[in-house]
Amino acid sequence: MLNFSLFTGITASVLHVISGPDHLAAVTPLAIETRRKIWKIGLFWGFGHLTGMLLIGILLLMFKSFIPLEEISEHSELLVGIVLIAIGLWALFRILYKTKSYKHEAEILNPTHSNDKKMKQHLWSSFGIGVLHGLAGIAHFILLLPVLGFENQMDSILYIVGFGIGTVFAMTLYTFLLGKITTYSKRQPSQSLYRSVRISGGLFAIGIGIYWLYLSF
Repeated sequence: MLNFSLFTGITASVLHVISGPDHLAAVTPLAIETRRKIWKIGLFWGFGHLTGMLLIGILLLMFKSFIPLEEISEHSELLVGIVLIAIGLWALFRILYKTKSYKHEAEILNPTHSNDKKMKQHLWSSFGIGVLHGLAGIAHFILLLPVLGFENQMDSILYIVGFGIGTVFAMTLYTFLLGKITTYSKRQPSQSLYRSVRISGGLFAIGIGIYWLYLSF
């Protein structure tokens, strides 16, 4: 039987991930531009998000009296908006200016190596964006407050473990489903659907980034 505290942690984190459009917007363009194992984009974002929350949690515990964490968080939120807009513009640039006829010399000589390199770049970009999201917002710790209400330490640990599992699972599942949609669009006789999916991903990121900047001021 699934432990209640573990289940609560998983539920809280899943709702946190899917209710944040900035989370989804951050990985959507990267996932669409990735050719295989797209679910890894979400996996790396999830681990990055946990890393960011862990870092700010350690700072909060060790240097609470000396570090203006609220100011750092506000600047992090501003940076998230800028990064989202940059990701969206990058995606649109690839769509509008990189034509099918253009191929880099390295891709012609060794396409597998080139694809692997791009995959690694996308994965680490996703991880870095996840870290940034984890650092942005003291509100993340509101989701961890139930830890204080459990009767024993084991339940508290299970809640935190569940929170980590839910965060990684939710974003991995999202990018997996997005990958299925992208793959389906690629297989159509006309590339208009695939192009529309790519453009939508870029515009989604830009729109959420602009909204995030608006909230930061």
